[in-house]
Amino acid sequence: MRLPLFGGKVAAGFPSPADDYVDKTLDLNELLVQKPAATFFVRAQGESMLGAGIHPNDILVVDRSIEPAAGKIVICALNGELTVKRLASENGQWKLKAENPAYPDIELNDELDMLVWGVVTNVIHPV
Repeated sequence: MRLPLFGGKVAAGFPSPADDYVDKTLDLNELLVQKPAATFFVRAQGESMLGAGIHPNDILVVDRSIEPAAGKIVICALNGELTVKRLASENGQWKLKAENPAYPDIELNDELDMLVWGVVTNVIHPV
């Protein structure tokens, strides 16, 4: 579904009526989903990723075709439970890092059953 896209930018301060015109249309699927066959949505739970702009009940857009790499935010199954964290490598040690100091990082090791499901590409949350 394509919806109107205004050509101007929205002023966060004083409004500008001169920019009030429709330039083209925008399909949110085209904007948020680059590879439909590899993309899924999942709802976030918890507050461990607040620093990354991920809040409870946000919708995460996840692309399974993107290679997980250090610095990417990933969805993974960790010992049978899904979690969202930033994948990091520090001194040769892979970690799942929280973006909230109240939550500990998770050091990855052979004893953990971990499978990356995909890389988060976008976050949708209400204001």
